[in-house]
Amino acid sequence: MELVNETMVKEFVFLGFSSLVGLQWLLFAVFLLLYLFTLGTNAIIISTIVLDRALHSPMYFFLAVLSCSETCYTFVIVPKMLVDLLCQKKTISFLGCAIQMFTFLFLGCSHSFLLAAMGYDRYVAICNPLRYTVIMGHGVCMGLVAAACACGFTVAQVITSLVFHLPFHSSNHLHHFFCDISPVLKVASHQNHLSQIVIFMLCALVLVIPLLLILVSYIHIISAILQFPPTLGRYKAFSTCASHLIIVTVHYGCASFIYLRPKSNYSSNQDALMSVTYTILTPLFNPMIYSLRNKEFKSALYRAMERIISLLPH
Repeated sequence: MELVNETMVKEFVFLGFSSLVGLQWLLFAVFLLLYLFTLGTNAIIISTIVLDRALHSPMYFFLAVLSCSETCYTFVIVPKMLVDLLCQKKTISFLGCAIQMFTFLFLGCSHSFLLAAMGYDRYVAICNPLRYTVIMGHGVCMGLVAAACACGFTVAQVITSLVFHLPFHSSNHLHHFFCDISPVLKVASHQNHLSQIVIFMLCALVLVIPLLLILVSYIHIISAILQFPPTLGRYKAFSTCASHLIIVTVHYGCASFIYLRPKSNYSSNQDALMSVTYTILTPLFNPMIYSLRNKEFKSALYRAMERIISLLPH
């Protein structure tokens, strides 16, 4: 028992970009610019929604929560990744790795259920427009966000506990740039097949349940839209759903590729590349897709900019 304690892994070493040694300064510059742009874009979206009363509706409330969630999501991973790109030794403590995994899973799982809540919001808006403000009251919106966070917290707690209760006595080299599930499981000294099955089932449920809820919402939405007269009303209804569908497709496409593959298909290089997509690019594009396709939001943004310009000294 004393020998096990002496050889217990106390830190992990990231090898995610070790094959790109000559490009690490370039990667640092590109990722830093993208990260700063992501933070700025999300800050503008959240501020505009908070300050403009015309945007105080359930749809924009969920968009503000989405932007806030994705800002926190990137903050868990990207700053550490940027520091590691400039360091010779890219390490993280055992506890730090567990905290990073828990926070990342909590925000990622909550994100899935939040997309389902946004799908329900679109269903009510299109299928029950006269009762929309009654059904989607402030309490209901807050309850849906709280339920999404509770589901994310529970799943993250269970998965993180299962992963970090495994013994880590041999290798501490993670072929990744953050503490994701598969790279950490791969360096565990002993594999617990029951734990792996539970983790896989939880990942599947987190993806399948919200996706099914979204599909049910859109089946009702499409049937309702097809009953509209073929005029501008039908086009407007489709356009309000298009942004949500694009984000759903990107989110579930990336997540399914990472977490629902057989273990035999695991590839550290593919996972690192895909992880860059959903940790840096997706949080940048998602809010932009919602805001740039939305005339009401753009009008509110112009009003906010005019107010700021009017306050500047002439």
